[in-house]
Amino acid sequence: MPFALLLLGLAVFAQGTSEFMLSGLVPDIARDLGVSVPAAGALTSAFAVGMVVGAPLVAGLARRWPRRGALLAFLVVFLAVHVVGALTGSFEVLLATRVVGALANAGFLAVALVAAVDMVPADAKGRATSMLLGGVTLACVAGVPAGAVLGGLWGWRAAFWAVALVSLPALVAVARSVPGAAAGDAPPALRGELRSLRSPRLVVTLALGALVNGATFCTFTYLAPLVTEVTGLSSAWVPGVLALFGAGSLAGVTAAGRFADRRPVAVLAGGGVAVGLGWCLLALGAGHPVLALGLVFTQGALSFGVGSTLISQVLYAAPGAPTLAGGFATAAFNVGAALGPWAGGVVIAAGFGYRSPVWVSAGLVALAGVLAGVVWRRRGRVLGGSGGALNFGAGTGA
Repeated sequence: MPFALLLLGLAVFAQGTSEFMLSGLVPDIARDLGVSVPAAGALTSAFAVGMVVGAPLVAGLARRWPRRGALLAFLVVFLAVHVVGALTGSFEVLLATRVVGALANAGFLAVALVAAVDMVPADAKGRATSMLLGGVTLACVAGVPAGAVLGGLWGWRAAFWAVALVSLPALVAVARSVPGAAAGDAPPALRGELRSLRSPRLVVTLALGALVNGATFCTFTYLAPLVTEVTGLSSAWVPGVLALFGAGSLAGVTAAGRFADRRPVAVLAGGGVAVGLGWCLLALGAGHPVLALGLVFTQGALSFGVGSTLISQVLYAAPGAPTLAGGFATAAFNVGAALGPWAGGVVIAAGFGYRSPVWVSAGLVALAGVLAGVVWRRRGRVLGGSGGALNFGAGTGA
């Protein structure tokens, strides 16, 4: 794998840290800026909305920019809004920086996905995307806990400064190491890209990705109360449990990258069944600490392994829309990241307890399985292909 991929992963790490770090900083922000905790919580929603709306929109605007120039522009904006966020005393300005930062993050990730797969052979998209998404999982393992520690020691602004500082070497690295425009490479016409996005295969893959990611973040969002109220561990365990989930996620995307190109159907079918059963087992066994901790790691690995494979399949499914496909993949997965926690919150508010989000996760994966099963039965009539399973991938596993 090209070294430039690791550098793109560094930038994704900084952006992933920014996306998730507010979960531990909201009370401090609310006190400092004189707003309510729910109002401060809207900063997280603003980022999610910016990612969903911004990914296809900004990717479309940037499709004719040189890729290195687009990546640098998005990184500069991302770094700048974190400096502004660290300095401002206005909640409204901070809210605006979250929206603009999300747009920059969405555009960067959409272009980075396309740049990553263009750095590798045509049958290695899975490995390329898994390396890129390794930055997100590292944010869960190290970045988010570190942001919480910095916020606790020096206030929430320190976490924003830290994200800006990590973005700076990523900016230099992208400028020096990421290839410029590919030789003779003009993007397809916008109308042609949009036509490619109507592919039933692509629509199905995006829907599966949203459901699986929704399941992942439904439980991840409420892991802290699950382990303290149901498993019976003290609050001191919470950072370690979140890091354990992140470590599993990193292992999952790494393992999936080795097989996603050659055996995508096996990864998705086997991994999908395993992750659904794992959520059921966690819901039933959350009261047993050893079992619960083991499943936290396992579910992180399975969820991100299946999720990263689905992202690579989006790129396989839309070869005629190289830039917009990355944008729509980013949007679909952030739809899941927004709806999953919302669904988990609904069942908790309804009085079903802290196991209930885990059951919701199991239900979302089951729904994805039903959708995949329908597609499997209809085969080529739905996907417009020649038949054969879900017609995922381009290699021996298709």
